[in-house]
Amino acid sequence: MIVPNERSTIGETFFQAAEAYSGRSFLAAPANDSRAYHPHGYEIDFASAASEVQRLIGLYKAAGFGLGHRIALFLENRPEHFLHKLAINALGACCVPVNPDYRTNELTFLIEHSRIDLAIVIQGRMAQMRAALAETPHAVQVVVFEDFDFGIPQAARGADEGLVTADTPASILYTSGTTGRPKGCVLSHYYELASGVWYATRGFLSQFRDGGDRLYNPLPLYHVNASVYSFYCMLLTGNCQIQSDRFNPDRWWAEICETGATVVHYLGVVVPLLLGRQAGPEDRGHHVRFGIGAGVEPTLHATFEDRFGFPLIEVWGMTEFVGGPCDNVPPREVGTRAFGRISTEGIELRIVDDTGSDVPDGTPGEMLVRHSENTPRKRFFSGYLDDPDATETAWRDGWFHTGDVVLRASNGMMHFVDRRKNIIRRSGENIAAAEVEAVLQSHPLVKQVTVLAVRDDLREEEVLACVVLADMATPRDPKTALILFKFCNEHLAYYKTPGWMWFADKLPTTGTQKIQKHEIFPAGSDPRAADGIVDLRSFKKRGRAP
Repeated sequence: MIVPNERSTIGETFFQAAEAYSGRSFLAAPANDSRAYHPHGYEIDFASAASEVQRLIGLYKAAGFGLGHRIALFLENRPEHFLHKLAINALGACCVPVNPDYRTNELTFLIEHSRIDLAIVIQGRMAQMRAALAETPHAVQVVVFEDFDFGIPQAARGADEGLVTADTPASILYTSGTTGRPKGCVLSHYYELASGVWYATRGFLSQFRDGGDRLYNPLPLYHVNASVYSFYCMLLTGNCQIQSDRFNPDRWWAEICETGATVVHYLGVVVPLLLGRQAGPEDRGHHVRFGIGAGVEPTLHATFEDRFGFPLIEVWGMTEFVGGPCDNVPPREVGTRAFGRISTEGIELRIVDDTGSDVPDGTPGEMLVRHSENTPRKRFFSGYLDDPDATETAWRDGWFHTGDVVLRASNGMMHFVDRRKNIIRRSGENIAAAEVEAVLQSHPLVKQVTVLAVRDDLREEEVLACVVLADMATPRDPKTALILFKFCNEHLAYYKTPGWMWFADKLPTTGTQKIQKHEIFPAGSDPRAADGIVDLRSFKKRGRAP
């Protein structure tokens, strides 16, 4: 394994890895004849990748791009994204990946906020880019990806003087959030390389073999998981990242088997969709040793592992921070939202209540993290772009406030409860939206669900469940709502059951399949007045079932 030091940069580390792992496979993409690019698949070894990165460096450098420039990559999930990013970073420029699902106003915001100097855009996305540029006075050089080799325009401003260092910005990734505009997380060369080291050294059930693994990741490249965490793990260990264009349950097993994947990445949405497919020989006809990810539904965790024959290792992490716990050390606590114990060197953790006071084990509270008292921000993001107030608010009192509510058991195991903003406060009781969602998701009538807090004149807040039914022919009426309510009432304390229920055709999601709760109802509207809303509050009685 290549182990960078605290002064290493991405460019020098990549070329060191390319020399050490020359003939080993580095990047791959599954064959897909319905895709516009690489329909027969793609694979490149370290040596060939190094030659291509050197060529790209020459083209960017000849056009005057270098230290201090920001270059947007609008390439969807093409494996070439990584080669361009490596070239960009080697020159000291910063990579700004673009979410292809952005609407015009969102893309305009990214362009203006990140102040990109150059955009590399695939032909199929040029209309989006033109529409966004038409809405902003910010001038951007644009190159069609397919025409890149014919030359790129000269940079409109010169590169900064100085050397590329470990602190140089390597990426600006925009967090999705649930309210307001996204924030640009600035990630340094040190941060990204440290991510790879952390990922590669967890060991136990998530042991990566030097040159012996092929990691299948269908997550988007504007997301830290695929573009940073798993990518640098593969780079440093001489392994291969298999980058699919997106998660598709109909292609998941075929792509894994055809590409020889030994490790897979998942999100919670992957699990029920794969379990919902008819059993077949591919269930065990693969070479996957483990999956790594987050958000598996507790009631489905063991079922998935039993059927498909490999562990799903739950990890805690976020764009702003490298190195959280993961539940990879036996005995694991499958089906409990466990995400491991704190074992990573140089990480300190607190769990606090609303006043900032530490809570005892067994009590939920917000998780605060830091590297150490002397170096609290080591291995963290550099800050939110042009938003020092938000950065310092997140770092108040010398600890990074994650916004995640967790519970530490007496044995030290950490359990995820919910995002702090997804806690519903009803009559003095804190209700985790995720807990209610988990129960509803396990009912056969439910395909997808999210739970929100809505205002209640008597009890402060009430529970609202937004449900997509598995069979669209199922009546969306009070009778169906009552069936689901009764099911919840059987599994949850009465106050946690939905006081309101609303049936939807679909729920809005990000590219990583996170439900965008703030987009379900129009801003300023009262969900309780929505068409088709079902009022279940009268059924919420202590000690009684309806």
